[in-house]
Amino acid sequence: MKKAINKAVVTVLKKNTFLRERAVSTDLMIKKMQYKKFYKKYDVDDKLCVFEAFNGRKYCDSPKALYLEMLNDKKYKDYKFVWAFIHPEEFKFLEKNRNTKVVKYHSDEYKKTYASAKYWFTPSRLPDYITPKENQVYVQCWHGTPLKRLGFDIVVKGKNALHTLKDWRRIYEYDATRYKYMVSPSKFVTEKYISAFNLKEIGKDNCILETGYPRNDALFTFDDKYVEKLKKDLGIPKNKKIILYAPTWRDDQYKPGTGYSYNLAIDFDEFKRRFSDEYVILFRTHYLIAEIIDLSKYEGFIFNVSNYSDINDLYILADMIITDYSSVFFDYANLKRPMLFYMYDLEDYKNNARDFYVDLNELPGPIVETEKDLYKEINNIDKYWDKYKTKYEKFNKRFNYLDDAHSSKRALEKIIE
Repeated sequence: MKKAINKAVVTVLKKNTFLRERAVSTDLMIKKMQYKKFYKKYDVDDKLCVFEAFNGRKYCDSPKALYLEMLNDKKYKDYKFVWAFIHPEEFKFLEKNRNTKVVKYHSDEYKKTYASAKYWFTPSRLPDYITPKENQVYVQCWHGTPLKRLGFDIVVKGKNALHTLKDWRRIYEYDATRYKYMVSPSKFVTEKYISAFNLKEIGKDNCILETGYPRNDALFTFDDKYVEKLKKDLGIPKNKKIILYAPTWRDDQYKPGTGYSYNLAIDFDEFKRRFSDEYVILFRTHYLIAEIIDLSKYEGFIFNVSNYSDINDLYILADMIITDYSSVFFDYANLKRPMLFYMYDLEDYKNNARDFYVDLNELPGPIVETEKDLYKEINNIDKYWDKYKTKYEKFNKRFNYLDDAHSSKRALEKIIE
């Protein structure tokens, strides 16, 4: 009954902008008052660091890379580390590491940690109720080079299921007011951060550190033994090539009373008939829709890795990637492997959803809008480098020139030392 009532309330709020804004405002005021007692009670510990990724859902991204760098560097042997998760019991293995503790997201222990930790690391926005003290350091790592426009840069009039354009701008700007540092992999990304988060207007345009993305260090340090272990852990046959299919989340696909939906736009039956002898698919989609897609009939051919914590492992495994508007291809390009862009709804997405920062002609791979053309490009993948080698090299020189195995080290030197 309670679940049904909550669902009905959410449906009403999504339909009524005024009620939604009032509800959000009231909820935030209450949470800020609750956090205030922790803020006042606990002093800042200069050697305490707190990490989270995607609102406590995963152990991954730049926070993971920075944490591992600190664990492996004797300079930080006296530092203490706290990770926050929605389901902390799933990540208790981290407590085997030196000076590491796992806490529950939004718990009193979580609030106490943020009130007392000197350094905060996350690749996504922190809860609005958390306010940094003058001597605390909020490091926004963000979660990838953007293809789609963000925050203040969104100019199309379409709106997603959760937020209006006004909502997005408020959310991005408020989070940015708390930043001490923002980690960037390139001059291109720095420019987009400044405009998307309105950094110049709020006096934060000097907070950016161009060090490369810590999250991509792992793409330069793996070996064959690690690849074999990943295949064994996921149950992937050794004799098959691997396609990572990682479409973006369509944040406008929401029906009141029903929830999020997703149009696969690909016939997996036909895909299996054509390619199962040679390939398997790692299917990676947004966590909000991962549970509503039933792939049980494709067991052994399609592996649903939507809830797998660290996407870097999936990049490392994949012989090629298929995506559309997701920023995954920027990171994957570090591996110098083929990529295909299946943009079956290109005109609609460009004109009614987000629009793009990058001219699609710069993409280092073919753009296809039909399944027939997608199959054709997969069959011709051996000829990929004949067509795209020069464009691929140019792409990496513009977007990934700082990525190597040492971005975490460079970032920490500027943030802490």
